[in-house]
Amino acid sequence: MSFPVQNTSAQLVLGVLFGAVFGWLLQRGGVTNYNVIVNQFRLKDWTVFRVMFTAIIVGGVGVLALNGLGATVWHIKEANMLGVALGAALFGIGMVVYGYCPGTGVAAVATGSVHALVGFVGMLVGGVLYALTYPWVRDNILTVAAWGKLRLPEWTGVPGLVWFAALAVMAAVVFRWVRRLEMR
Repeated sequence: MSFPVQNTSAQLVLGVLFGAVFGWLLQRGGVTNYNVIVNQFRLKDWTVFRVMFTAIIVGGVGVLALNGLGATVWHIKEANMLGVALGAALFGIGMVVYGYCPGTGVAAVATGSVHALVGFVGMLVGGVLYALTYPWVRDNILTVAAWGKLRLPEWTGVPGLVWFAALAVMAAVVFRWVRRLEMR
């Protein structure tokens, strides 16, 4: 079964619809609340962890199913490990200072949060600065520890389904561990 890749008006409408549903689910899940995010970092509220791990597992099932049907094509980004490490550090610092990740921050803006709006403006400024400095970043950072386009299955020789199953088992174990922590 093959699905053609197209950019139609229907796809744009569906993208907006799914984005709105995603934002609504983030709000209903409680992760648009600043205190929930901050308390995750303080190891006092595990809501964000549960929501994100559930989303990863559900999304993974969807991607694997769509890929198995031939409805998707893998678009592998290059593994530029220095860029990933620096980006992860900046993301983590930004998330701790802002109190939101980008998705939950935008959803919090939609709920009327003024401090989330201030942080959202900061994200836009950061995006513009990154775009303006990209040639330097490309030449001086993305070339260091650049491993090319690869996925864990190709890198390790372990099939993707095995990696996904291990992730699902890990999620179940950690969910159980978190539940025990909360009961104390």
